[in-house]
Amino acid sequence: MADLHRLLAATAPLTLARVANGFAPLLAADLARAARGRLVWIASDDLAMQAIADAAAFFAPELDVIRFPAWDCLPYDRAGPSLSVSAQRMAALAALQAPTRGAQLLVTTANAVLQRTLTPFRVRQLSATIAPGTRMERETLVALLVAQGYSRVETVADHGEFAVRGGIVDLYPAGEPSGYRLDFFGDEIETIRRFDPADQRTTDRADKLVLLPAAEALIDEANVKRFRTGYRDLFGATATGDPLYQAISEGRRLAGMEHWLPLFEDKLSTLFDHLIDDDLIVR
Repeated sequence: MADLHRLLAATAPLTLARVANGFAPLLAADLARAARGRLVWIASDDLAMQAIADAAAFFAPELDVIRFPAWDCLPYDRAGPSLSVSAQRMAALAALQAPTRGAQLLVTTANAVLQRTLTPFRVRQLSATIAPGTRMERETLVALLVAQGYSRVETVADHGEFAVRGGIVDLYPAGEPSGYRLDFFGDEIETIRRFDPADQRTTDRADKLVLLPAAEALIDEANVKRFRTGYRDLFGATATGDPLYQAISEGRRLAGMEHWLPLFEDKLSTLFDHLIDDDLIVR
């Protein structure tokens, strides 16, 4: 432990040489427990990130482990990141807005930290808390979910999906281990219950639901206007015939639109902008 304290007290970057792959999760767990802030471990790729996160939680069950993956698609590919990856990224950014309580380990990758993402203010602005008794029309909630990047399906099975059945709205929010079932009575949310997406059975009741966006590229009035202006500035007046331009102008999501995130947001930041001075970064 004395060696750990000397590492944490260092005033210049240090190089830890010859650290075996199997020892890295144990080192990450020890550093996270000893650090003043959270420990940020930058892994080489997604497989290494998952291995370190899983093993570190085994060595230190009390650790709050946050995963921040990179998009699982190529730059400017026709396909965008999967719903589960986008939801996991948004949940991680939201978790970084709260003060740390106990040891916390943020595991990410080199590709993920190179990507621009939403600013801390924007993440806080997009978070909404819903509780039983909240007055909200069902169609208003549906419109909000669509604007936040959720995909409407028949049966909810994955993060970023929602379904409507009469006065019941099922959704699988970002960062949650289970789905949520909202039961409407008129224009009021009467109950909020958790359910298992695997068998659709209700498990227990919830006091509240923190609703986070399911995607980083969001379609609202301001974003659509910003995108249209930026797209025309880049590609000229003939760009108005592009399928992407037409879809966004009509408020429809299109596969791959996330690659144009700088045109949707007024300002973007990196993962490091979401960290604090006491956070320890290992790469």
